[in-house]
Amino acid sequence: MSSAPQTSAPHASWGAATSPLASLAGMPFAKGHGTGNDFVLVADPDGARDIVPEQVAALCDRHRGIGADGLIRAVRSAALPEGRYLLGTHPEAEWFMDYRNGDGSVSEMCGNGVRAFVHFLAEEGLVTLADGEALTIGTRAGIKVVTRSANGYAVDMGPWEFIFPAAAAERALDSLVETDGLEVDRPALSVSMGNPHTVVALADEDELLSADLHRAPRVDPVPPHGTNVEFVVPAEPLVTDGVGHIGMRVHERGVGETLSCGTGACAAAVATRHWAGDEAVDDWQVRVPGGTVRVRFIPGPEGREHVELSGPAELVARGVLA
Repeated sequence: MSSAPQTSAPHASWGAATSPLASLAGMPFAKGHGTGNDFVLVADPDGARDIVPEQVAALCDRHRGIGADGLIRAVRSAALPEGRYLLGTHPEAEWFMDYRNGDGSVSEMCGNGVRAFVHFLAEEGLVTLADGEALTIGTRAGIKVVTRSANGYAVDMGPWEFIFPAAAAERALDSLVETDGLEVDRPALSVSMGNPHTVVALADEDELLSADLHRAPRVDPVPPHGTNVEFVVPAEPLVTDGVGHIGMRVHERGVGETLSCGTGACAAAVATRHWAGDEAVDDWQVRVPGGTVRVRFIPGPEGREHVELSGPAELVARGVLA
C-alpha cells in the first residue's frame, strides 16, 4: 500500500526568509513629502551605503516597510560617477540627489522629491539655506537650482521638450492611451522634463475620477524608457487673472498612482499651454490630490525656455531601522 504524498502546509515558509533590510539595521532615515508625494530620505555623504533595488522596494513597501513613493539618498556628487561628471561644469553642485522609484528602479528626477531633498539637507545641517538663497543640486537629469522661499521651495526644472516633436507640431498629439475606467482610448502628448511624461486631456472631473490607475495605462507608442502618465482637466474658465488652472492625476513609472508628481505637473502645464493656443499663459496652478503646485515658464540662461516648479516640502518623521 503506497503512502499518501507528503505536502507542506500552504504557508509554512511565510516569515522564514531573511528580510532584505537586515543588512541596513541601524541606518537613520527621515520621512518627507511634497504635496503628498512621499519619500524615505537617507543621508550618505560619502556614498558608503550600497542600497540595492530589493532593499529600496522593501523600504518603500507600505505594509512591511516604512512606506513611500521612492527613496532619496543624499550623497556628495564627488562620490558618484554621475555626480563627478556634473562637477566638471558645475563645481558648486556639492550634493547629488540619488533617487529611486518605489520598486527600486533608478529615476532621472522628481520635482517634489528635489524640494524634499533640499529641505532634508537643510534640516540635517548639511547645508545652510536662508529664505531667498539658492542651492545647486546634481541629479540624473542634470543640474537643478533650488531657491528657498517663505512658503517652500522653487526649482528651476530646466528646459522642456516634446518627445515626438514632429507629431506635436503637426497634430499637438502623438500617442493613444488605454486606461481602465475610461471607455475609449484617449489621444495624448508626450513631454520630457528630463524624465518622460504622456499627458492626456479629459473632458471633466467625472472622467478624471473614473480613471482607474491601479494598473499602468497602456501607451502607444510608448517612449523609449517608459513613461509617467498624467490625466488633466482644464478649469472653466481655463485662465483667471492671468493664471491657468488645471486638475491632474498621475500614474508614475515603477510606483503607481501618487498624490502628486512635480515633473508631471510641469509636463501637464506644457501640454495644456500647447493645446490652449490663444489662451496660453506662462503661470499655472496645478491641483493634485495632495495639494497645489505652481508651474511657471521662465527664460533660460542658454536661450531655451525653462520651467519653474514651486511648492511646499515637509519632514514628518525620523527613525532608525531596527
